Amino acid sequence: MLLRAGSRHFMQKRLLRFQTGHFVIRQMHLAFRLVALLAFGGVSPAVLAQPMQLPGAQPFNAPGTQQAAPPATGGPVVPRAPSMPAIKVAGEDAIIGRPLRQNGGLGEATFEKTATGFGLKLTVNGFQASNLVEPCAVSFGETPLPVTSLGRPAGVPRYRLEAPICPIAFDVLDGAFLVVEPAQPCVVEAAACRIDPRGLWGPDARTLPSRAKEIEAARGVAERAVREGYRVLTAKADAVEQRAIAREQAGFSAERELICRSFQREGQLGFCGARLTEARAASIRARLGLSSEPAKPATKPRPRPAAPKPGTGPLPLQ
Repeated sequence: MLLRAGSRHFMQKRLLRFQTGHFVIRQMHLAFRLVALLAFGGVSPAVLAQPMQLPGAQPFNAPGTQQAAPPATGGPVVPRAPSMPAIKVAGEDAIIGRPLRQNGGLGEATFEKTATGFGLKLTVNGFQASNLVEPCAVSFGETPLPVTSLGRPAGVPRYRLEAPICPIAFDVLDGAFLVVEPAQPCVVEAAACRIDPRGLWGPDARTLPSRAKEIEAARGVAERAVREGYRVLTAKADAVEQRAIAREQAGFSAERELICRSFQREGQLGFCGARLTEARAASIRARLGLSSEPAKPATKPRPRPAAPKPGTGPLPLQ
């Protein structure tokens, strides 16, 4: 009982001190002592009121002032005009003397140089006109037929083969050519064979796996060139033309897929897609008025003869 009464008396005394503000007064005394100690050490209260500044930070502004902007390091920034990167455009030398096959496996074509220009030796596979499941083949001759140059309407060399049985036109690409005409398959009455030479004629697909990295790199360069080319065309066009360019860009992917889906091993290697993308990049460059001529190898300067060393020349006459 005595212990409980003592505890009750102690708690009442502490509570009374708190209620009378004893603890508050003690805290205020401690604050005054701290200010006095700092003042005695030479630190004024005005300095204590300044905010802390980290090393390397901008100095604080005085009240009512604004910080000036840092001085400009150069002139106004001029936006870079869109441009199309250069691409590799092959010429006739890329296919001369190389046996090419339709979709990498059918028929055979050889583009050769002749005394009057160029010629094409061609054999096209097809199906019998009366039975489209029976295969057949049509040879255009044992010797190359002359071809006529049509210039570069799409940025790459184009030629026409005026064969009576089936005239064709084709674009020369890098190690391949793309037949763009006729619009419909040809029926050769003498052979009762229906042939369709359209599509990409390239190397035998069985020889392409060793060039997989080369084909992938070429496809990447051509894809970037096409994207930038369409961006330049869009920047120079009005609203109506821009919509037409957007439809053309979207339609190119579908057109490429339609042509290349028959090329052998296309899903693994992408040879046809790479060549068609390069052809589209060359076409865009032609529309922009940019040169697409194949790069000519730089001629090495002839080495100058070395100067004779002193004492090695002919002796003077005396």
